[in-house]
Amino acid sequence: MKTFEYIITDELGIHARPAGALVKEAKKFESRITIQKGDKEVEATRLMALMGLGVKCGDQIVVKIDGADEDGAAEQMEIFFKNNL
Repeated sequence: MKTFEYIITDELGIHARPAGALVKEAKKFESRITIQKGDKEVEATRLMALMGLGVKCGDQIVVKIDGADEDGAAEQMEIFFKNNL
């Protein structure tokens, strides 16, 4: 399992547009990708669950990747977050 922490810099947090892009990115990988904020954790492939986390600018999240392609998935997800959130 790979994990990384990220602090959201998008001034609107994880809202509809970046959440949709995040879901699309997460679905490219075989590995299970989850996003954790506080004590809540959801799968990155579930749009409404992601938006339900209520992630705002400045919030810290933990991204967990577990599966066959976790190394590549972790690398690509980190790039995605830096470029989009």
